[in-house]
Amino acid sequence: MALMLLLKDWAARKKLPPPHILTVDHGLRPQSENDAAYVAKAARKLKLKATILVWDGAKPKSDIEAAAREARYRLMGQWCSDNDIGGLYVAHTLDEQAETFLLRLARGSGLDGLSAMRAVSQFPVPEFRDLKLVRPLLGFTRHELRKFLAHRELGWREDPMNADPRFARSRLRTVWPALEKAGLTAARIAAAAAHLDRARQALDAATAELLARASRRDGETLLLDAAALRAAPREIGLRALAKALTEISGQAYRPRFEGLESLYDQLMEKGAGPARTLHGCRLGRAPKRFAVFGPQTLLLERERTKRRAIARRQ
Repeated sequence: MALMLLLKDWAARKKLPPPHILTVDHGLRPQSENDAAYVAKAARKLKLKATILVWDGAKPKSDIEAAAREARYRLMGQWCSDNDIGGLYVAHTLDEQAETFLLRLARGSGLDGLSAMRAVSQFPVPEFRDLKLVRPLLGFTRHELRKFLAHRELGWREDPMNADPRFARSRLRTVWPALEKAGLTAARIAAAAAHLDRARQALDAATAELLARASRRDGETLLLDAAALRAAPREIGLRALAKALTEISGQAYRPRFEGLESLYDQLMEKGAGPARTLHGCRLGRAPKRFAVFGPQTLLLERERTKRRAIARRQ
């Protein structure tokens, strides 16, 4: 609600077209339809156009948060694509920046997972890579935004699922007072995430340089120089392998770190040995006709079952 009002004011000052408001009805609880209607009504009171997007179909019984996030971004990404919109603005706050850091820390995430959400980033659904995700409220807390809404006399609704103990983020919020008391404030955690993001950018540059000289794209496959991967610093080699897997699989997210590290260690020990699979990809020794880097050339391709599934969807 705060983002809606702030964007309206900003667009008016800049003499830009007003924002179009999107809200998603996930259908995960009885009141979700009413809550979506509440947002649309508030938008129209501000003379803004609004669209309610509905997540239809069966809902998962487990990992609901991830599935809902995927559905939400896919629905909004499709709407933006259909309407020639280049930027989707979302209302992530400083609190959510800090929560995301701690949740990923608990999962054992590496540097990429722990680095800060960026103010402008690539859209998290591969089909809509031309769309930018914009987060203008990362410097503000939820408390500050609620005060702003109260000052402007615009109400809001609390999602009861935010307090549901089934979800990790909800459980984390119950311990925030203890964390704050120990000095782990949201602002300090978010600042640490920002420091890590700067380190991430430096590593990204080194990774791009490695892939530029140690990989060749050949249609839907990627040829890799196993010797160059082994010679690189471990972090750069891991990141290069993750980027290659993500590019060929077409998935929005990197492979889980445990599986990635295991595959990388096998490469370090055996080089271009027997074929292995990870992240929907198959990695093995390249046939001689493709051995552009010599006998240590690796061929990375989608698993055949993945390719057939994609072809059926298309």
